Amino acid sequence: MRGWWQDLSDLVLPAECAGCGRPRAVLCPRCRTALSGAAPRRVRPEPMPPGLPAVHAAAAYADEVRALLLAHKERGALALARPLGEALAGAVRAGLRQAGDGGVSGSRRVSGDGCVLLVPVPSARAAVRARGHDAARRIALAAAGELRRGGTPVRVAAVLRQRRAVADQAGLDSRQRLANLAGALGVVPGGDRLLARGPVVLVDDLLTTGASLTEAARAVRAVADSGVSAVYRRAGGEGREEHGAAVPEGRPDRAHLRWGMRDGNRAGRVVCAAVVAASPDSFELNRN
Repeated sequence: MRGWWQDLSDLVLPAECAGCGRPRAVLCPRCRTALSGAAPRRVRPEPMPPGLPAVHAAAAYADEVRALLLAHKERGALALARPLGEALAGAVRAGLRQAGDGGVSGSRRVSGDGCVLLVPVPSARAAVRARGHDAARRIALAAAGELRRGGTPVRVAAVLRQRRAVADQAGLDSRQRLANLAGALGVVPGGDRLLARGPVVLVDDLLTTGASLTEAARAVRAVADSGVSAVYRRAGGEGREEHGAAVPEGRPDRAHLRWGMRDGNRAGRVVCAAVVAASPDSFELNRN
């Protein structure tokens, strides 16, 4: 695990650009352009996993961009969180525009707190301990700051956790990764109340086969599909119901509105996903 003095020295006296090795730069202009110089685009892995939401990526996972993501995740180059977050924010904006939620502020489609929820895909606890930080969550927090500065109401809701052990994904093909992760993620206790506050954008640093985002989407949708009664049971006041009971017809309870059962609200629903980078092949397929 990195010491605090190492993190401070990286911020104050960066040794070299993590993308290309240029001295005395956290991120040189050329590598910044590789990361964020192009408009984010829709990406589609092949084969396309059933249940994968629409995904936008800021850059292709190759060369300098690959080096940047690995430096941040595996070597603790924390100063890269902000530029990676800015790239992710661009992909989130692109996804919201395509989903029709680009003008989130003031939209009737957003209920609860009236903000977009960025839900990062969680890493295994052992991996977080070994790295000394949660890379996806850190990038999501940086992206949320960038989005808020641009006027988009947003918060990070880190509500997903691994609920069982999974095998190392390295060396597994798309089908094997889907099977390995099936049912592996769940929403933490109380997470349903957070998810009831706005539409969900799943976020991660990287898309390869789409298995992780597909499983994350399944976990969130499972809560959303059963969440009317769950949130109704908790949401203030009277008429608390057992899990599975329907909201009484004709009553505009807050829980009913939160879960998007009226007026086209999308609170608690996965509207899209966004990543910093995706495999180059997913961009190629997007052009066909």
